[in-house]
Amino acid sequence: MNIHEFQAKALFEQYGVPVPKGASATTPEEVVNALAQLPEGPTMVKSQIHAGGRGKGTFTNGFKGGVKFCKTKHDAKEMSANMLGNTLVTIQTGPAGRKVQTVYFTVASDIKKEYYLAILLDRASSRPVIVASTEGGVEIEKVAHDSPEKIHKVVIDPAYGLADFQVRDLVFKLGLSGAEAKNAAKLIRNLYTMFWETDAAMVEVNPLITTPTGDVLALDAKVSFDSNALYRHPKIVALRDLNEEDPKEIEASKFSLNYIALDGKIACLVNGAGLAMSTMDIIQHFGGTPANFLDVGGGASKDQVVAAFKIILGDKNVKGILVNIFGGIMDCNVIATGIVEAAKETGLSLPLVVRLEGNNVAAGKATLAASGLKLVSGDTMADAAQKIVKLVA
Repeated sequence: MNIHEFQAKALFEQYGVPVPKGASATTPEEVVNALAQLPEGPTMVKSQIHAGGRGKGTFTNGFKGGVKFCKTKHDAKEMSANMLGNTLVTIQTGPAGRKVQTVYFTVASDIKKEYYLAILLDRASSRPVIVASTEGGVEIEKVAHDSPEKIHKVVIDPAYGLADFQVRDLVFKLGLSGAEAKNAAKLIRNLYTMFWETDAAMVEVNPLITTPTGDVLALDAKVSFDSNALYRHPKIVALRDLNEEDPKEIEASKFSLNYIALDGKIACLVNGAGLAMSTMDIIQHFGGTPANFLDVGGGASKDQVVAAFKIILGDKNVKGILVNIFGGIMDCNVIATGIVEAAKETGLSLPLVVRLEGNNVAAGKATLAASGLKLVSGDTMADAAQKIVKLVA
């Protein structure tokens, strides 16, 4: 689960991570109140969407830049009118863009130098890792490609936690000394505490800055959380912005379905994450394009299958459906019953290929055969994939 920058910075403050003073607004009236909380002077205006590249983005109304520097609060108010309620298109949003429903005002900071700092899970070692660089303010992917020697990593033993020597080593590699080093060390420790205690999946600060007075501030904040651990953090769940999520994915979560929308034409309904990944791969192998990842789980009910079909059909790009079920725990006849009910309820007219195998498969195939539905049976994964690709070609 992702949260907005203004929410992340509020969380930073709770853990003692210094950030510039700021205030958010969702309406023109709130803009006035938000700016009243800030001192007069240079002010930043930031569009709040769950996507990177905001500063280089373009609004559909022609206004350029979702992050702007203003000399006065009056200018900031005028600038926010170009953002609030308008759609921002960035390299990460795709051409559809995202509607800006919140703007965030912060006091503009006097920057001495910019750095990059992030904490995330290193999948190779299954441990938290801190990634830092002296090259802040730019895409870390570009730094990794052009100057990999400028990226420093610290892998943390979760049983011991972040060690003092690791913090000292990191601060030294960033070239910090004196008050800057002391302030940076405190910030890194507090940021790691936040990462660990909130079950965050990633905490990124780009840029982390030093000021002429020796302060170290998180000028930006990007935070995402492990969705599997959210049940432990109701206050974080309350920060979820459904306006930033795909409505189909929101609906799927209501039925405990694992659904991710893609941009292909062939919808997949599968049980098991591994089988779902394999199904997408084999569709691609035979020249098709998967429209989604959809895992109904090992013990899906008839109602979940019906819900899955409705979600699939909510995607206008879908031109055909492939159901690929291996019945281990799953009863194939339950799936078959759900398919029949969903097809009749939705008036399904798209090509449908079904491959069933495993527990109670004979009954499942009999249910489909007696349904009168115009569907195609697949004997194997390869056979089913080839058939659906041919039908939507």
